Amino acid sequence: MTDLLKTKLSRRSVLQTAAVGAVGVSPALRALVYAAGSDKPEKEEVKIGFIPLTDCASVVMASVLGIDKKYGVKIIPSKEASWAGVRDKLVNGELDFAHALYGLVYGVHMGESGPKKDMAVLMTLNQNGQAITLSKKLAEKGAVDGPGLAKLMAAEKREYTFAQTFPTGTHAMWLYYWMAANGIDPIKDAKVITVPPPQMVANMRVGNMDGYCVGEPWNHRAIIDGIGITAATTQDIWKDHPEKVLGTTAEFVKKNPNTCRAVTAAILEAGRWIDSGLANKNKMAETIADKSYVNTSVDAINQRILGRYQNGLGKTWDDPNYMKFYNEGTVNFPYLSDGMWFLTQQKRWGLLKDHPDYLAVAKQINQIDIYKQAAAASNTPLPKSDMRSSKLMDGVVWDGKDPKKYADSFKVHA
Repeated sequence: MTDLLKTKLSRRSVLQTAAVGAVGVSPALRALVYAAGSDKPEKEEVKIGFIPLTDCASVVMASVLGIDKKYGVKIIPSKEASWAGVRDKLVNGELDFAHALYGLVYGVHMGESGPKKDMAVLMTLNQNGQAITLSKKLAEKGAVDGPGLAKLMAAEKREYTFAQTFPTGTHAMWLYYWMAANGIDPIKDAKVITVPPPQMVANMRVGNMDGYCVGEPWNHRAIIDGIGITAATTQDIWKDHPEKVLGTTAEFVKKNPNTCRAVTAAILEAGRWIDSGLANKNKMAETIADKSYVNTSVDAINQRILGRYQNGLGKTWDDPNYMKFYNEGTVNFPYLSDGMWFLTQQKRWGLLKDHPDYLAVAKQINQIDIYKQAAAASNTPLPKSDMRSSKLMDGVVWDGKDPKKYADSFKVHA
């Protein structure tokens, strides 16, 4: 590409061309224009916080593979100890972005989980791939799934303790939904505590909890260590559910829109790389297992990212709905209905006292325009609608059309 062409083309002109259906503009050309054109990233080195979980992979691989440089930025992954730490560092500006729980971003925006600050979701990082682990002691008494747990808790009365990773986060909502769908009131019938993901296995080992909901590899790790069993996967609760997001503050987006587009595009491309074949998935597993990232053995990661599951009791199965980072571009769009769902559950469990304007809040947080531009730069297809419809484990359909009615419809609630 000539210097003259570099000068004359801007990223915006390429995106506008792509938007009206032009063909023949390669992703490499888009990326070059993106990085060198008039919309050059305002901040060229960015710090992205992550928690040691398998689903931090697209953030890490965007940096490790150098995909970030193609878009004119340098990603510095920053390993964090807890979701509360991620929240605090995002709010005070120590982190530019974070691999974050969907519900954490919404909780901060709504003032439910610490200091209130206007927040932003740039993209969904992954779908599926979390699980609910029950202790081997419970499993030996028949609690190997939801009905078994409900039966045991009804027969043997005591205080049962379960852990999630952040009060407004995804794991809390999956745990509560699953328990309630099986007739267990998570608020009245159990004690629920907050534990950082990497500490789940150690806490179960010493008997601090009966079960937990967390991301991988900390469910499979409990099986490897012989202390827990997988009672349910989160894709059993909601097929292709949204999980982690690329989160930041609304203030950062306003000041650095070009940086946000560049980082989103780089991570989209990294997700596509991960999902493009067995060799790439294995390389990803080997990379993130390192002590700098997840700090576990490769065998704790490399099975479930391929959909190869076992429950710790001899049952094995291949799950087509395993953790996906891109899946032909279907994973990453920040659907308004996805964000609204977390608000409905936060209202259901008393974290929100009143019904918010569900759609208005989602439109404030989910940066759909920036995502669409990053998608054009990375050659990622877009869905036809900003909303989507899903059927959850209990047969209840969520489509975002009447969030107030949906939030009030559950028999088990706070």
